[in-house]
Amino acid sequence: MSTRAAPIPRIALSREEAAEAIGVSLRTFEARIQPDLQLVRLGRRLIVPCDELQSWVTANKERILEGA
Repeated sequence: MSTRAAPIPRIALSREEAAEAIGVSLRTFEARIQPDLQLVRLGRRLIVPCDELQSWVTANKERILEGA
């Protein structure tokens, strides 16, 4: 019987992963979304906390009505 540990949930993403997660290019992410986020710097690398990305999506969602 093998004992597999449960996967550790991600709490942060690379900018590339964050862009992919919301369906935009890295260029669009850097230009239009990243300025609104608080990122974490690890040396030269920037990472995006998942809760920060989710908060941005929630704050920027809108209801689209058919025929509008």
